[in-house]
Amino acid sequence: MGGGTEMKRFAVLLCAQDSDYVKRKYGGYFGVFVKMLGEEGEAWDMFHVASGKFPDDNEIGLYDGFVITGSCNDAHGNDVWICKLMELLKKLDSMEKKVLGICFGHQVLARSLGGKIGRSAAGWDIGVTDIHLSPSSTKLFSSLKIPEILPIIECHRDEIRELPPKAEVIARSTKTGIEMFKYGDHMMGIQGHPEYNDDILLHLIDRLQQRNYIAESYADELKANMGAVDPGGEAWKKLCISFLKGRL
Repeated sequence: MGGGTEMKRFAVLLCAQDSDYVKRKYGGYFGVFVKMLGEEGEAWDMFHVASGKFPDDNEIGLYDGFVITGSCNDAHGNDVWICKLMELLKKLDSMEKKVLGICFGHQVLARSLGGKIGRSAAGWDIGVTDIHLSPSSTKLFSSLKIPEILPIIECHRDEIRELPPKAEVIARSTKTGIEMFKYGDHMMGIQGHPEYNDDILLHLIDRLQQRNYIAESYADELKANMGAVDPGGEAWKKLCISFLKGRL
């Protein structure tokens, strides 16, 4: 081995089916995540786990960190790929690999570690929500100088009902009790979507309405409220990068 610094490698575990719009405008959700988290001198790969494409056991060790994306599937479901993903996440835990779970990823990560997931009694949470960081997380993120209350774009109707043993809630909101959790120093989940912008959310609202997940009147109400609050993109970018790359 030479004396140079080795290139850092990261993998996105894609749990969604990219729409034509997101593919065309952003290079798919992989492109959205790399734009938020990628830095010069890194290698980023994608495994479309929702289509059954997983890293081989001999590949896992090559990566410094993994990101689990959102999905239209239920994290409490037992689809073959979801069960296989949970086995992979248990393996990554045993290796103490850095793992960041987003929305569905947050939920399936908690489930793989022994937590319980289900439908939220409060129903859909779509739009910008203020989340409150816990005192311990304020300390954890102190070097980042971010506020204790952070807005984030949400789009979910499931939630973590019970955390895995040894996991810690590090953020909550009025609608969701577990907005963020950490497990050891190597795994973290975020219920909201730090990678989204208003354009992606508007597109998702249209897709949810077209598929009859939400009513037209609710979709119109959500669109009318768009842009009223800044979703805190830069603070979230700093937080996610710092966690994933061990800079906290």
